[in-house]
Amino acid sequence: MLYQIASFLLDVIGGLLTGACLLRLYMQWQRVPFSNPVGGLVFALTDWLIMPLRRVIPPVGRWDISSLVAAVLLQLVQYVLLTVLIGLGSAWVWVPWLAFFGLMRVAVSGLIGLLIVYAVLSWVQQGRSPLSDVIARLCEPVLRPFRRIIPLVGGIDLSPLAALVVLQVLMIVLGHLQASVMQ
Repeated sequence: MLYQIASFLLDVIGGLLTGACLLRLYMQWQRVPFSNPVGGLVFALTDWLIMPLRRVIPPVGRWDISSLVAAVLLQLVQYVLLTVLIGLGSAWVWVPWLAFFGLMRVAVSGLIGLLIVYAVLSWVQQGRSPLSDVIARLCEPVLRPFRRIIPLVGGIDLSPLAALVVLQVLMIVLGHLQASVMQ
């Protein structure tokens, strides 16, 4: 029971901070301005880690490599702590793989969350707000390939639903891959 509680708390804290680092990377790559509530939250959650890394690791073009390194480091720390809690000496070899799959799962979970918020905002908001504009801008690259294939049905855009289904399948695959590494 203690392991489950610790694992859950590490997942929540590690996932939140890793997700914020990945969102910062994605927002900079998409050139989404940070002068909005989402940007303020991302800065508040990540500056303590990314700013010192940025002194050592410069950005490469539109890619903020320090944000990616911070996300990887957070996942590594999370899985090192879990390995210490389990007490398995042989599991150290698999920590980098577990961190990689954890990073992928956080990225996919973040996209799923963005798409759900995007869909809900599209149903309930009449006008545009700064928050909905940021969410729409972040979701557009994910939805664009689906919109090319799936036509509007009765004036309703089903591309978010299709993207959510594909991302859920990807989560299942990543979960099985991560579980197979742990066994």
